[in-house]
Amino acid sequence: MDESLRHNNPTPRLRANFLSKLLYWWMNPIFKIGNKRRLEEDDMYNITHDEGSKYLGDELEREWQKETQKYQDSGKNPSLIKPLFRIFGYTYILYGILLLFEEVTIIIQPILLSGLIRYFTTDSPVSKAESYMYAGGVGFCAFILAFTHHPYYLGVQMIAVRMKIACSSLIYKKSLRLSSEGRRQTTTGQIVNLLANDVTTFNQLMTRLHFAWIGPGEVIAVLVILWLQIGPPAIAGFLMIILMAPLLQLTGKLISKYRKTSSEYRDKCIHLVTEIVVAIRVIKLYCWEKPLGDLLRNERKLEVDEQRKLLHIHIVQETLKLVSKLLFLLPVVVWMMLASIDLRASSIFLAIRICEHVGFTVMRRMVRAYTLTVQTKVSLSRIQEFLLLDEKNGGTKSMPVHNRQAETCYVNFNIKSAKLERDCDRLTLKDVSASVRTGKLLTIIGPVGAGKSSILLTILKELPEVYGEVNVSGRVAYTSQEPWVFSGTVRQNITFGNEFDSAIYNRILRACALDRDISVMPNGDQTLIGDRGVILSGGQKSRVSLARTLYTDADIYLLDDPLSAVDSIIGQHIFENVIQGLLNGKAVVLVTHQLQFLRFSDEIIYLKEGKIVGKGTYQELSPVIKQHHRSNEQSEIYCETHAQQDTGSCRQRNRHEEDLPKSEIILSPTSIRPDFKSEPVGVPVGEERREKTVKATTYSHYLKAGAGLPTILIMIMAFLAAQGSYVFCDWWLSYWTNQEEDKYAAMARDADLSLNGVNNTHVMIPRVDTQFNIAIFSVITGGVFIFGLLRALIFFKVALDASRNLHNSMFDSVLGTRIGFFYANEATGRVLNRFSKDIRQLDDTLPKTFFEFLQSALVVLGVIIVAGMAVPWVYIALLPLTVVIVLLRRYYVKTANHIRRLESTTQSPVSGHVAVTQEGICTIRAFGMQNKMIEKYDYLQNLHTETTIIFLTSARWFAIRLDLLCALFVNAVSFSCVLTADRLNAGSVGLSITYAMSLMAQFQWCVRQSAEVENQMVAVERILEYIKLLPESNEGSAPPPQWPKTGEITMQGASLRYSSELPNVLKDLSFTIRDREKVGIVGRTGAGKSSLIAMLFRLVEPTGSIMIDNVNIQETGIYDLRRSISIIPQDPVLFTGPLRRNIDRFGDYEDEEIWNALDEVQLKRKIKELPLGLDTEVSEGGSNFSVGERQLICLTRAILRDTKIIVIDEATANVDSSTDEVIQRVIRLKFRGCTVLTIAHRLLTVMDCDRILPSYKEIKKETETAGYFDFIFTLLRKISSHFHHTLLNMNKVLDDGNVVEFDVPFLLLQNTNSLLRKMVEETGEKMTSYLFKAAESAYDRKEPAHVDKNILLQRPKEEQSISDEDQEPNGVLSQRSSEENIVLETSK
Repeated sequence: MDESLRHNNPTPRLRANFLSKLLYWWMNPIFKIGNKRRLEEDDMYNITHDEGSKYLGDELEREWQKETQKYQDSGKNPSLIKPLFRIFGYTYILYGILLLFEEVTIIIQPILLSGLIRYFTTDSPVSKAESYMYAGGVGFCAFILAFTHHPYYLGVQMIAVRMKIACSSLIYKKSLRLSSEGRRQTTTGQIVNLLANDVTTFNQLMTRLHFAWIGPGEVIAVLVILWLQIGPPAIAGFLMIILMAPLLQLTGKLISKYRKTSSEYRDKCIHLVTEIVVAIRVIKLYCWEKPLGDLLRNERKLEVDEQRKLLHIHIVQETLKLVSKLLFLLPVVVWMMLASIDLRASSIFLAIRICEHVGFTVMRRMVRAYTLTVQTKVSLSRIQEFLLLDEKNGGTKSMPVHNRQAETCYVNFNIKSAKLERDCDRLTLKDVSASVRTGKLLTIIGPVGAGKSSILLTILKELPEVYGEVNVSGRVAYTSQEPWVFSGTVRQNITFGNEFDSAIYNRILRACALDRDISVMPNGDQTLIGDRGVILSGGQKSRVSLARTLYTDADIYLLDDPLSAVDSIIGQHIFENVIQGLLNGKAVVLVTHQLQFLRFSDEIIYLKEGKIVGKGTYQELSPVIKQHHRSNEQSEIYCETHAQQDTGSCRQRNRHEEDLPKSEIILSPTSIRPDFKSEPVGVPVGEERREKTVKATTYSHYLKAGAGLPTILIMIMAFLAAQGSYVFCDWWLSYWTNQEEDKYAAMARDADLSLNGVNNTHVMIPRVDTQFNIAIFSVITGGVFIFGLLRALIFFKVALDASRNLHNSMFDSVLGTRIGFFYANEATGRVLNRFSKDIRQLDDTLPKTFFEFLQSALVVLGVIIVAGMAVPWVYIALLPLTVVIVLLRRYYVKTANHIRRLESTTQSPVSGHVAVTQEGICTIRAFGMQNKMIEKYDYLQNLHTETTIIFLTSARWFAIRLDLLCALFVNAVSFSCVLTADRLNAGSVGLSITYAMSLMAQFQWCVRQSAEVENQMVAVERILEYIKLLPESNEGSAPPPQWPKTGEITMQGASLRYSSELPNVLKDLSFTIRDREKVGIVGRTGAGKSSLIAMLFRLVEPTGSIMIDNVNIQETGIYDLRRSISIIPQDPVLFTGPLRRNIDRFGDYEDEEIWNALDEVQLKRKIKELPLGLDTEVSEGGSNFSVGERQLICLTRAILRDTKIIVIDEATANVDSSTDEVIQRVIRLKFRGCTVLTIAHRLLTVMDCDRILPSYKEIKKETETAGYFDFIFTLLRKISSHFHHTLLNMNKVLDDGNVVEFDVPFLLLQNTNSLLRKMVEETGEKMTSYLFKAAESAYDRKEPAHVDKNILLQRPKEEQSISDEDQEPNGVLSQRSSEENIVLETSK
């Protein structure tokens, strides 16, 4: 971990005094900063040691290991709950005692209220002084509650945060230890979901769990109090609680069932989003947006259906919570009336307040505790299942530095059998053995799917089922076939946590040809390369990955085809300076398809179908190579040319000068031709954060996404009706008790007059219609239930529909936006964060918080109205109180929104780091860098924890101030009632003070929930931000039916630029590719090859005229265009799911057609041997298929699509020469009637093309372009495009890119100034001779329909080669294989 990234801002909490901690006064500096400017990461206070990810993760890991060892022999699964309890349980119990004190205070307060109400009755035994004492007691309890409530809640929330951090760290560490079998049973999406959602269930559970034991105690205490006040009728309310128990048990079972299913669907959704983001370029080229969108929407629908069931349960709970007080109170009142027990105001309002609290405790807190316990149990079971997955046994262990000796370092393996999957019968390797020692080079070759990479994985102990012996002595370094880089600087990717040594570092940069690339980067080797190295080209990533391997001071180097992603010149440079240079004296195992380097090997293994078919030195193996490559003339040339050469030690520097000139092995930039030019890079764009509060339009968009205006109006009316019924019910009970009090007063006067012998005929005893009152009370209670159920049903339906629609809209927007968005952002972490955490908030947290806010807001409004009607003097205290609270809320929300947004943005790197780690897990473990990756994860997690703790503490800072203000209000109401006692009756006082006491909780809860809603609406804001992404232009008319019919491509004045701020990359290109022509495009990286593909597929909108069969593609719908062109991409992409769906995404073809296409690419037999055939499940990333096999599957897609235009983008880079020949044969035969554009590495594959288009760029002196580079890089920061590096490289060397050479390969080779000829001559004398013969042979056998010699000899002027004086001798191009050559040159 780079220490420079850490910030030092110690938390003042450690130095704060008792009063400062009680009032959270130490948080004031944060609020001052937040109200002046936007808060940044550096403003957050550092966490303490016991809050750190490393400390908590290590603690839980030790306890978990004890637990697993305890249950190891019993055969039972260990429980994660026990280790968590041993670490956090005792502290949590202490906080339970504090909560018990708070709950006792809450029960005492209504008893004091009952004494105060008795003062207002006619026959009151309470004196004036006692009334003040009761009023003071009620107010004092309010202050006690304020000072006990928030320390408890913050304390248990901090415990929950620690539990989350500990579990997250444990999950991440486990992910680094998973075996290949364990990884097959999980996905990156599931791991992200566990970390983003499952571990967060602790947050709410910890605040509610104590009520599981405090709640029953409260119920018993309340029963005793009511029994003492009203007698046996108290049992009626208690019976209602008992009747609720079966309902509680039923809801728990349903929640467990639906929560587990919902989590599984969420895993699938997040995993699918991950795959889509990684493969977005291929998806757009294939035009797969719709089927993948439908697939995700179907998975999302299943998840929403389960979520809807959970919300239905929550609706029932919310409705019962609303009427809980009435359900407990109604049977008590009915029993009292039937038993002729006096309905006195003091008893009734005591019962109201106590029943209200018991109802809240039972129906909300206890039920919520039970619900959250069930949910957490489901999450813990998912975490436990993950923690119990199979781990990698052992590994390649490094020897201590002081014990490592050259002669002791070796690799010996004798593999009897090996399988990629345990439950698969097919063997990956069988009877494979070899050894390599220090100073030796073992080269492994073979066709696609032969098991070459599996040997390296076996050495690394990454395969699950290996029978045999593998011995490794020495430290191992590994380069994977698919280069892996992580988000960080170039230097961090190369040094990979090792100590920096500038001399070694610079030497490695030169050896890997990275020095010039780095010299033009904006910040040199301190340039951030972005998510998955998005600012680097494939070749640059490959060389950075190789440089990382070299920087490790290892003894054994496992190199998996590191030369495939670079051109021939760079490849030769790397072989000479790395394998023959820096690694001279090391043990090297090299997997390669580059047969020209075989003669330098000490030993060669030739694999086929997992078996060794040849083993020995180059001279011994030449006949075997020829036998197994009979169809490949190039390999025969290699064998015949070099069979007689003395190989000796493969990396001796005394080589024949005619083969490898001595000057080319020097570790300096001159080892690459002077005209070599590096590829510029861009800078990742930081994630945007808004500075202001959430706008009203965000709320309107949210509600509109869920329902129309009529539904929203009905919902508002239901809320008003429910709350109105609730208030009216309390008012009716007050009115009823006043009638009873008047009756008791009249009866008391009558009794007194009769006792004194006074005529009492004028004393009117009012008649109270008890049955009518009970009936009204029952009807109102029923109305509260009906309206409460209706409002909950409508609201949660609207909220869930809004979540579903916003999710789908965001996905459609992300999938349909321009591709530059993904490469200018660290897309994986940011997109995953929105689809996991933000969507989870919309599904679960936001609807509940929003509902509680609306409900509490209406309760507060009712409280204010009722209390004011009873005691108008209350408004005198209420008005200034309201002003203060509004100002306080505004002060708090501004800072809280900053913190919430910061909390969201700091979560994105955590998700991204987890995803990237899983991609490079083999590389990480091979280097033994698990601890470094854990250290990086701990840093990112700590940064997120800082914002989380500050956010939780800021909420308590706000809440305690609200509670203190509400306590003042309770005191004001209580003492106002005493002061105006002569104008008040007991019922009005009871109702007003009861409501004022409920205001104590409801008002601060309402304001806090309003702030929390605004904070959580940040998730909606972030989703809307992605919904508004700029889409690709899809305007245009539909093309003619069955277009294109011939495949002719004509460009007239076509130009391309990647931003309006930058000049054209390609300018005024004019040429014609005739129908059925095979065109090869060759040239150096950055010369414009990718730009031509981007132009043809309209990944970037071009200008000028591009016609396909006389139809302008700019006037055609973009999806119609892309569906009409097939492409075989350089990076073969497979998605998790059945193999059939990977080949035929739209389900358009019959099985027979698919099998025939597989037969064309020689994969039919292998797929047939799989147990499930076409229904074989593809593992994540297609890991159960080799890279070459994945490439052939991509070729199968192109065969099935049967379009008239085929684009092959360096599809042969990762395949052997034999498979390359298969691909070329398919192109020649299957695509005979198609127009084919090929970008390739091997020149041989383009020699039989109809025409070749070499891509050329002139090199200028660096001093002339330095200022221009600075200008370009400044603009680069402002744009988002995948092709930045191509754009810059073009503009550095081109003033006006145009086609200058476009002809038949043989004719181009006859021209001594031809760019193609220069490229061929760079391959060496013997290979040049062979390529000349191949071109001539192809020229002679061309059919008249494809090549007309008269046309070729009389080419139009714009297609002729440029004159000798315009040809620059230093315009040398890197080798590429294609079927035509296009040349781009600078106008001078």
